Amino acid sequence: MLGNFIYYNPTKLYFGNQAAENLVNAISGYGKKVLLVYGGGSIKTNGIYDTVVNALKAAGKDFTEVSGVMPNPTLEKVKEGVAVARSCDADLILAVGGGSTIDYAKAVSASTWYDGDAWENFWVKQNEPAPDQRIIPVGAVLTLSGTGSEMNGGSVITDEETKMKLGKVFGYRLYPQFAILNPEFTFSLPKNQMVAGMFDIMSHILEQYFSGDDDSTSDYISEGLMRSLIASSRVAIKDPKNYEARSNIMWIATWALNTLIGKGKTQDWEVHMIAHAIGAYTHATHGMALAGVSGAYYKFIMKAAQARLARFARVVWDVPADGKTEEDLAAAGVAALEAWIKEIGAASNISVLGVTEDMIEDIANATLLGGGYKTLTRDDVIQILKASL
Repeated sequence: MLGNFIYYNPTKLYFGNQAAENLVNAISGYGKKVLLVYGGGSIKTNGIYDTVVNALKAAGKDFTEVSGVMPNPTLEKVKEGVAVARSCDADLILAVGGGSTIDYAKAVSASTWYDGDAWENFWVKQNEPAPDQRIIPVGAVLTLSGTGSEMNGGSVITDEETKMKLGKVFGYRLYPQFAILNPEFTFSLPKNQMVAGMFDIMSHILEQYFSGDDDSTSDYISEGLMRSLIASSRVAIKDPKNYEARSNIMWIATWALNTLIGKGKTQDWEVHMIAHAIGAYTHATHGMALAGVSGAYYKFIMKAAQARLARFARVVWDVPADGKTEEDLAAAGVAALEAWIKEIGAASNISVLGVTEDMIEDIANATLLGGGYKTLTRDDVIQILKASL
């Protein structure tokens, strides 16, 4: 392991098909006023809403609701949540949903008692809340596996006016204080959402795996997570209510982005930044945007990442090395990833997401971070996008 780092994660996880039984105790240590946030209302048809509301009542909480949190939550929606959180003086924000809802809860938490332009300060300038700023604690009840937002500080928000989709990774105060992870809560998801979550998980792992050349323990963990994801995805595609497969996927998603496997790594988040830009213009589901651009991206960096891609082929996809050059193996690794994208039904290009050639110049203004095997230029992004159509 290279470098020096501190690892700490304050989120308490309750996992399993009885996890929700812990919700009353989980919320009991907070004040009386709870802001309950959720998405389009599916939790009211699958019973999860009733489970949560019964727990709130049993704990003696007063709760106010903000519903309609959309995929790719918008700045305007955040402002709505801030106004409600202020008016009810929320002591806890309880997010019930997937990554977008949990991201949204963190955004409202950071913004409610900030005296200024929260978007400019936190997302554009990437500042952290001041130590003396009031932060509303966040808790989560997870209903979609993918982003890992239930155990990290990430919050991705879209400003529709400027077509900017930006992520802010907040410090530990914005991590959910607890998360309820019941795999059965994901059973009612439409297949396309399940699939998008699967590729989101894979991409999180890949963007931490494809950086650095040291013999890092983090990479061995990543390889195990990817192998488990691939195996479980194949079961879940055929049998979406297979508990073991869905529980594995939920657990992998959490560990893919709770900062553990990124320790000691430089990390490469270029695919995510390009996908964010695609989402800002098309409102495409994030996991599908990642899938649509990944094949072209890894082909583009193939020469620079050849050794790692060859290892990826051998260890993750079981590609036999006999008679193959390192270059052959690298190409086989990308081909295996592209085949899996098609196998699970994820987007194999960005045209199916609504991207047209006349959008490319604007999408190519994506914020780039560096840190991977190849530092991209704007022209590189244009080339990748064109190859992804």
